[in-house]
Amino acid sequence: MGTWFERLSSLDSLFLELEDRTAHMHVGAVAVFEGKAPPYRDFLQLIEARLHQVPRYRQRVQFVPFKQGRPVWIDESQFDLEYHVRHTALPAPGGDEELKRLAGRLFSQALDRDKPLWELWLVEGLGGDGSAGDGRTPKAGASGDRFAIISKTHHCMLDGISGVDLATVLMDTEPSTEAPAAPAEWKPRPAPKTSELLATSLKEQITNPIQVVREALHANNDARKLLREIAGGLKPLLGLAGMGLAPASALNRPIGPHRRFEMLDLPLPEIRKIRRALRGTVNDVILAVVAGALRRWLEAKGESLGPDLRALVPVSMRGAHDRNTFGNQVSAVFCPLPVAEANPVERLRKVREAMKGIKEGGQAVAAAALASLSDFAPPTLLAQAARLQAVTRFFNLVVTNVPGPQFPLYLLGRQLRGCYPQVPLAAQQSIGVALLSYHGNVCVGLLADLDVRDLAALGGAMRASLDELLAAAEAAPEPEAPQTPAPVSSREPRAAAREPIQADPARTPGI
Repeated sequence: MGTWFERLSSLDSLFLELEDRTAHMHVGAVAVFEGKAPPYRDFLQLIEARLHQVPRYRQRVQFVPFKQGRPVWIDESQFDLEYHVRHTALPAPGGDEELKRLAGRLFSQALDRDKPLWELWLVEGLGGDGSAGDGRTPKAGASGDRFAIISKTHHCMLDGISGVDLATVLMDTEPSTEAPAAPAEWKPRPAPKTSELLATSLKEQITNPIQVVREALHANNDARKLLREIAGGLKPLLGLAGMGLAPASALNRPIGPHRRFEMLDLPLPEIRKIRRALRGTVNDVILAVVAGALRRWLEAKGESLGPDLRALVPVSMRGAHDRNTFGNQVSAVFCPLPVAEANPVERLRKVREAMKGIKEGGQAVAAAALASLSDFAPPTLLAQAARLQAVTRFFNLVVTNVPGPQFPLYLLGRQLRGCYPQVPLAAQQSIGVALLSYHGNVCVGLLADLDVRDLAALGGAMRASLDELLAAAEAAPEPEAPQTPAPVSSREPRAAAREPIQADPARTPGI
């Protein structure tokens, strides 16, 4: 059997370069289930039976000598499932506060780069019924009513809307109690020697750009498509470059390695009601809620509201033909958050108009084209770009909104009650906001530096901001019924295959 390896993309390599002792680049989630926790051995058996569906989880990163090429994936020859799947229990009283403290501690720890870059924690002893009924953090109750799974996966392994990760393949749509199937046989493929990696990387740096230009002379190929995307994205890229730095804010300061985590629920029907009454998308409403929450939170701290803050909003560039594939195919747009605007309806209008302009201006496609172009940059330039990002402030915070299924999911017969995502903090970013829609709710995960002691107040401000918009929506006149659109001619051109996928929670299932 010959050796095997797979090169990381430039974007995935950048996620590794961005990581340091204070900025950990793993994404994660706290998933809460009803009922008693399954036996640890049953949980291991389920994972082992389905691990073949996510081969990346048995692979680790191998770096090229002297950093003369992007790192590669190789099979882990000493894979140990029990290292990656841990088992713990909460201290008494076993409520949500104890769960959030545990999550904060686990999200504070970097993943070991000498092993596959993921961990799962089966957490027992979580009490309470998991439903406060008011969109706030669930109440605690008697121990043993619920359990949780805390997950951590390095950002270089997947993007948030890829549709394929370990959590996805573990979940069922029916509460089946059947024993997991026998695991498929797996043997690690031999890894290349370091000298082979070095030689291959140097050769790729020379030949890849030449090959793209040569292939571009032929019609209907990926190289020509890439060159078209880069050329078409030049104007939007100039717009990106002209934005300058994000405004100064209390959100942006040096951070340490330790984290706090907060979680809450926002009812999806209320968000949709606001969308229908006040116009816009679900994503527009969510960004307006975040803007209103930051306004309340900063004002309560006595901070200056100043100009609009700038949020980095990830956008999936994964088309239908890219489903069930690995690696990051994610771009980003920069959306202004009008925190100085006191009127909630006007806040939503400003967000809606800003996002409309961003979509029409092709900002996401331009950023994706730039990421594709960086595949041909020398590795040393990628490292310098990572260092530049660490000391420059192009955005104030990340707000990511991922669509999830609007039907219940089950793990070993236990129903998932909520899944609260975690987005990593970059250097100088003390707050991150992640949202995942699931079964009628939008589950919100707030991650912050440990020094942000009033993170729970930001969660309360999000609920208050939603209530503000909901009151305005209920007072607004009923929108006119949309007219039936005229039939579309079959001669009209189809939409581009790589049009950005909008993060509407009513769309694609996936955890």
